[in-house]
Amino acid sequence: MKMLMDTYRRSVYDRPFLMALGASLVFLCIGLAASFYAGIYATDRASNYVADLVLSNVPVFNVESLFIYGTELFVIFLIAVAIWRPRTVPFSAFSLGLFYFIRAGFIILTHIGPFPDRVALDPGSIITRFIGGGDLFFSGHTGAPFLLALIFWQVRPLRHIFLAWSVFFAVVVLLGHLHYSIDVASAYFITYTIFVLSEFLFKKYHMLFYRGLEEESAA
Repeated sequence: MKMLMDTYRRSVYDRPFLMALGASLVFLCIGLAASFYAGIYATDRASNYVADLVLSNVPVFNVESLFIYGTELFVIFLIAVAIWRPRTVPFSAFSLGLFYFIRAGFIILTHIGPFPDRVALDPGSIITRFIGGGDLFFSGHTGAPFLLALIFWQVRPLRHIFLAWSVFFAVVVLLGHLHYSIDVASAYFITYTIFVLSEFLFKKYHMLFYRGLEEESAA
């Protein structure tokens, strides 16, 4: 706790860090908004569904609770990590923002309709309001935790938790027929590329990220 308070005291007077923090959070919010509106656009123009090797041969399961509560728990955990390791936020937020910008671009390219027997999600849930049905390629629920696993790769507990979360969501969206199998499989390859791009585009914040980890390890 003392180490955390020292980090916060140091960060409050660190103007470059505060500017990076603000800019990264704004970038993330704009990326999320872009992904949201891209989903609305794709859902509006969705055509027919297509056959899928996995979905056509596996019955749909009622995974509504796992999907909704799992997403809410993931967001809460992510906020807790940000509070626990504030110096890692700028690079993480910039990377996630880039993730959602790129995902928005993919979403608007092809308008395949959702699989017909997908699980019905509660329309009153905050989570489902961000999911239109046509925002399929690629799976954000699979990709975002995997991106965080890559970001926190040197922090073994977080790496394993985020990897487990990614696999969990991959299984859930397939069992609920919420994504085609290509949406899930491609998410890992595209997300890795996004991580490499983030390292290149946000090099300064990546260095800040690792400095923060080193300071916490040395304390």
